[in-house]
Amino acid sequence: MVLLSLALKSLRNRLLVSALTVLSIALSVTLLVGVENVRAGVRDSFAGTIRGTDLIVGARGGTMQVLMSTVFGMATPAGGITMGTYEQWKAHPAIKWTIPYSLGDSHRGFRVIGTTSEFFEHYRFRNERVTFAEGGAPTGDTDVAIGHDVAQRLGYRMGQKIVVAHGTGGVTFSEHQAHPFTVVGIIARTFTPIDRALYVTLAGIEAMHELEESGGAAPAAPPAGATAPGGAPLVMPGASGPPAGATAPGGAPLVMPGSSGPPAQAAPPPPPPAPKKPAHGEEGHEHVDGDEHDHDDEHAHGDDEAEHDHDDDKITAFFVGTQTRLETLRLQREMNDDTREPLTAIVPGVALAELWQGVGNAEVGLKVVAFFTVLIGLAGMLVSLYSSLEARRREMAILRAVGARPSTIVALLVLESGVLAVLGAALGVALVYAGLSLAQGPVEDRFGLLIPIRALGSTEWMYLALIVIAGFLVGLVPAWKAYRSSLVDGLSPRT
Repeated sequence: MVLLSLALKSLRNRLLVSALTVLSIALSVTLLVGVENVRAGVRDSFAGTIRGTDLIVGARGGTMQVLMSTVFGMATPAGGITMGTYEQWKAHPAIKWTIPYSLGDSHRGFRVIGTTSEFFEHYRFRNERVTFAEGGAPTGDTDVAIGHDVAQRLGYRMGQKIVVAHGTGGVTFSEHQAHPFTVVGIIARTFTPIDRALYVTLAGIEAMHELEESGGAAPAAPPAGATAPGGAPLVMPGASGPPAGATAPGGAPLVMPGSSGPPAQAAPPPPPPAPKKPAHGEEGHEHVDGDEHDHDDEHAHGDDEAEHDHDDDKITAFFVGTQTRLETLRLQREMNDDTREPLTAIVPGVALAELWQGVGNAEVGLKVVAFFTVLIGLAGMLVSLYSSLEARRREMAILRAVGARPSTIVALLVLESGVLAVLGAALGVALVYAGLSLAQGPVEDRFGLLIPIRALGSTEWMYLALIVIAGFLVGLVPAWKAYRSSLVDGLSPRT
């Protein structure tokens, strides 16, 4: 206790230098422990995004592509799965439940997901289920439930009308103006990609695109009595023909293109020509009057689908819960080997482990930088103690003169170095928790990552112990020099 009291008084006499040394150690500890804490928190946040799902099944593609496109919304799906294939696998005796997932639409940068009530019943994150802050799950084909971030950033409330656009992210092609959705639920915050998504029913996705393909709402009829140039009654395309008895200039009955004329005045159709016997090699290639028109319609319809390709008889992926965990690997192999439709079935936990192996080099790089920062801090403490020893020659000599042995001087300097290391480590841990408290909210709002404020783990405690031990060892260098100094060296006048 006497040595500790002397060490503290000595450090207090050199308050500025001691404070700067403690601060340098604290910043090093903050970086090292903070990197480890954030790394573990981010890993837990990613791993907790999906729990309780045994398989994720998508079109044939890479493991990361299926995982990132369905769970995290950070990639483009490889393709779609036909509803027939989905229904066949849904009826598999080893499968307990499934969640269909349909992607391809968005709203103001947030992705729109078509699914069923099974999503809200079976999907789990961090062993929790999806709940609602307001309202409930969508049930009708015009209902939509929105995530927490969507509601906050866009200012949406219950009953809000929204229009979905075809395309994902910031790239959209056309808006489905004819089929608006109504907000019927706001999902409680989850700190997962669920907060940044909108959920509609599969029937809503189908109805939205069927309405668009049929031309949307019918155009408004012209006002009564409206006429086209020349005095003819105005009839909009697709509307019923002009009133009976209407005539065009010259007295001929008025018939709009594509509509049938009045029955009373319609001329009898000419008799159909006799069928011509096809020449050799032309069997099965008869050409009738409607072929060219049908071909043109097919071509036009194909162009329209090319512009807006959204197969409503397909889904993007589906999540699977098996009857028992023992069935998972067998079912995965069976799905991947299916010859009816190429599929990729992944185990979420295994895929997440592969993801972290991919970013492992970045983690190692951060750790290396943090360790070098700690070494720099310890080197700074060594320089501070060593340089101050020259100014403390007389102090050491006086201690020797009053009976302190050389081993006492060594213990005093080592204790001073250790106290600086302990104070720096403690301050560094305090800075880590203060930084996490201040940054937790902005990180959650900006990136949707929950970085928990948790107790130090075994790895962090090991780092702190190594830093404190290194601090004591650093004190041996100036202590050895003081040990070798003679009593006369400190009491003799300087030349």
